[in-house]
Amino acid sequence: MTRRFSPSSFVQMTVLVSLTALSTFSQAQPAAWPQKPIRIIVPFAAGGNTDGIARLTAERLTQSLGQPVLIENRAGAGGAIAADLVAKSTPDGYTLMMAAMPVLAILPTITKTNFDPLRDFTPISIVGSNPFVMAVHKSVPANNAKELADFVKKNPGKLNYASGGSGSVSHLSAALFVKRANIDMTHISYKGGSPAVTDLLGGQVQMYFGNLSELAPHAAGGQIRIIGVSSGQRARQLPDVPTVAESGFPGFKTVTWNGLVAPAGTPPAVINRIALAVKDAVALPDTIAKLGQMGVDPIGDTPAQFLDTLKSDLAVWSEAAKASNLKME
Repeated sequence: MTRRFSPSSFVQMTVLVSLTALSTFSQAQPAAWPQKPIRIIVPFAAGGNTDGIARLTAERLTQSLGQPVLIENRAGAGGAIAADLVAKSTPDGYTLMMAAMPVLAILPTITKTNFDPLRDFTPISIVGSNPFVMAVHKSVPANNAKELADFVKKNPGKLNYASGGSGSVSHLSAALFVKRANIDMTHISYKGGSPAVTDLLGGQVQMYFGNLSELAPHAAGGQIRIIGVSSGQRARQLPDVPTVAESGFPGFKTVTWNGLVAPAGTPPAVINRIALAVKDAVALPDTIAKLGQMGVDPIGDTPAQFLDTLKSDLAVWSEAAKASNLKME
């Protein structure tokens, strides 16, 4: 005997199948991200370039992602404390780090760390990059890197150069210059750029490689002079200041960057969404202007491009650190 379904039974079965399929589909899909506040760990104290870039980025991401993006400063051990914390965090996109090039590309080459920059992190996007500038105290009769080297050669061992800390970019840049110029200067290490600039202004040290944002305001006062730029090309903010390379030291180039990274294993969809948000943010005229005030050029690259940069920098700085015999003091 053939069993027939009534129209009402067919409708009920169709609805049941649809609801079952919808339930299965919903269970298979992850909840839309983000569902709660995101935190960006900054590996340095508040007030520096990395912190400023992180706060500006957090403000823009809060607007585009629809959830609060909060800043948490975890200074110490040259950035290793923050890096270790983020590396061990749950890879869900809610804990990120505003990485600075020295933390991921220099620190692991000169000291033992509990994290591996390639294994333990997923690069997201470089927010911006900037060269360092060479500044001298007004008592030093030099207007470019070549004149500085000539003056030091006439006064071996009598001049000092400052850094924001042993193993920092300011230290490594200056040490590379001293080595390349074959001159004798004494390294004075400080706990950050601010005290280094203070002693440069006072003449206790005669040279310092630092961020444009921390040195430019003082150069206007006449206590110091900016005589060189560490990048391959002149800085757009200082068109009249020559690069170190064009002042008699071809090939000299040190550039730093700040970019967002996440713990390894963070879902690609989350990584790509943040990267796209960063790309959009750094294209905004207001963001470009604020980064420019810090001496930073906007980047907003892809995760793959960021990874390539990190790999390249690890090779360059590892070689430079070994060549200069740099060790954490």
